[in-house]
Amino acid sequence: MATKSTTKAAGNGKPKAETKKAAPAPSRTEQARAAAESAVDLPVGVVLEVSDRVAELVEPFTARPAAEKQLKSYGTKLRRTVKRTERRGTSARRKATTEARKTRNKVEREARKRQRTVETTLKRNRDEVEQRVRKAVEEQTSRGKNLVDQVSDQLTSLRP
Repeated sequence: MATKSTTKAAGNGKPKAETKKAAPAPSRTEQARAAAESAVDLPVGVVLEVSDRVAELVEPFTARPAAEKQLKSYGTKLRRTVKRTERRGTSARRKATTEARKTRNKVEREARKRQRTVETTLKRNRDEVEQRVRKAVEEQTSRGKNLVDQVSDQLTSLRP
């Protein structure tokens, strides 16, 4: 079911009346006048703004006591900034030193651990090689004795 809706004013049930009318377009003369005013007003406004800012900058230095006070203020601000920067630098240096020390200790621990592992492996391998060499020497010695005994027995059997 399609219904047609009409725009009504809030609450009174009557259709809205068009109250705004379009403004007539400005004439060429008015446009030219507005452009000329803008062209003059902009530089004047800039000059006034710059003048105000220069006055603000120069005002503290117009009298000697005010200038001395302002310079003292600048010196204080500068000292505070330098101290703050120095504290930040000190903090950063300490942090970097601590981090470097931690890294160095970690690397040294790892190196000692690897050195112990290498030494343990080397000792185990050396002991194993020595044991194999001793066993081989004993076997060869035993074979040599057996051969000597056999040769002796054969010589004895050959002698009448």
